[in-house]
Amino acid sequence: MTSRLTELSVDCHDPERLAAFWCEVLGFTVIDRAEDQVEIGSWEPTVEEVRARQMPPTVVFSRVPESKAVKNRLHLDVSPIDRSTEAEVTRLLALGATRADVGQGPGRSWVVMADPEGNEFCVLRTLAPQ
Repeated sequence: MTSRLTELSVDCHDPERLAAFWCEVLGFTVIDRAEDQVEIGSWEPTVEEVRARQMPPTVVFSRVPESKAVKNRLHLDVSPIDRSTEAEVTRLLALGATRADVGQGPGRSWVVMADPEGNEFCVLRTLAPQ
């Protein structure tokens, strides 16, 4: 048997704020709260389901005292499913994201952004029906 990817953990200053932002971005809901920690997901995981098959990981936001200092070594990519990439970028800007420059250069098919605490993520090509 192998291991399963069950959670992606994100260090942050304000777990509630970042969880709310990512819930809006991904259409997730809060599935658990603990002191200084918020977990969001598209489903409520059970041990039995995780054992049976690979399921989408949840995202856990944990409060830490230090600030983000350098470009993320790991980041999320998102693809809009019901609008163009540019329309999704506009929506995410309204939610509190910002455009980010990580040296990607012009003419890319994706847009690099940062969440409200500066964690980079990319908006990829649209998956909306043509």
